[in-house]
Amino acid sequence: MKMINIQVNGERQTCAPSMLLPEFLVQLNLNPRLVAVEYNGEILHRQFWETTHLQMGDRLEIVTIVGGG
Repeated sequence: MKMINIQVNGERQTCAPSMLLPEFLVQLNLNPRLVAVEYNGEILHRQFWETTHLQMGDRLEIVTIVGGG
């Protein structure tokens, strides 16, 4: 299978073409419930994650949400 290149937090990553965002987060060993995602310069609301297919050249910024007090 041909992989595509995307940018994640400024670093090149590869994934399968049209991989869904939640699947990619799991591939990165991230818990999708504990991250916020900026997709190509826009905050991507969680309701759209299940329909967001990653494409060649996409840029993601992924921030881990840390609880505490």
